[in-house]
Amino acid sequence: MSTPIHKRLDEFRQLDRVQAGSLIISVFGDAVVPRGSRIWLGSLIRLLGPLGLNERLVRTSVFRLAKDEWLGSEPVGRRTDYLLTPSGQQRFEDASRHIYASSTPQWDRRWRLIVVVGELGGRERERLRQALFWQGFGALGADCFVHPSAELIAAFDALVAEGLADVLPRLKPLLAADATLGTAASDAEMVRRAWNLERLAGMYADFVGRYQPILQQLRDSAGDVDDESAFLVRTLLIHDYRRLLLRDPELPDALLPAEWPGQKARLLCRELYRRLLAPSERHLDAHFQLADGRTPEAAPLLFERFRDVDPLLQPL
Repeated sequence: MSTPIHKRLDEFRQLDRVQAGSLIISVFGDAVVPRGSRIWLGSLIRLLGPLGLNERLVRTSVFRLAKDEWLGSEPVGRRTDYLLTPSGQQRFEDASRHIYASSTPQWDRRWRLIVVVGELGGRERERLRQALFWQGFGALGADCFVHPSAELIAAFDALVAEGLADVLPRLKPLLAADATLGTAASDAEMVRRAWNLERLAGMYADFVGRYQPILQQLRDSAGDVDDESAFLVRTLLIHDYRRLLLRDPELPDALLPAEWPGQKARLLCRELYRRLLAPSERHLDAHFQLADGRTPEAAPLLFERFRDVDPLLQPL
């Protein structure tokens, strides 16, 4: 009989098109970084094979990530380790603060604005819009981007990492208190204009619908899941959740609709992750390798993720 875990894995394997590069980024951030931020390419291929990613697809995706300066390579004899570049490491650290946080950040009631003050060509403007969209910024017209809590220095660093350094002199970062922009009602109107919260809420609801049965399965069976399946589901869980957070400006509760599904998704991800952590780490202990044949231990920091929840999350 097919279980929710098997259903989710089969569902992914049957996708006509997989964004393998994005999935590999998720694997690096979640599983490779705690073990030293590097992995032998052959080991990565073997870990992702059970998800239906063949060797050629993984190799091509890794080479593309290296070309885009996410990853670097180090040959060790006839094998090669792939590791995060400094800019890739910074991107992962920024993302991790959001993915593994126990709650959304408190709002200081100041809006972060990035205003275009110089001329931009059509292609540059679209690249800028896309890059800021992936950081959670909303757009107010063509020349103003807004976020409630982003670190503007980090946002500009991310634009440099995306190859948009030449655009920075034509951008002006600003901080604006909500009183400067108007009343609470105007804040709500700005949120409505800048973000499609209805669409985001639907995406969160889909996430909950996809993973709630898996969590219920683990609750009912007292965590009985084989090590490989635990690793594969953990990978898809964090991959799907990361992609959601990239679209989420993490608005304060005061600016969100009642019963916002993002909080339910966060709590679900948190509990499911900690239930999958021990068996998935056993799988990595058995199959994670560097080019020299060693298997590095996971850093203690891994076990601090979602630490505030309950005793289920303990070092192995």
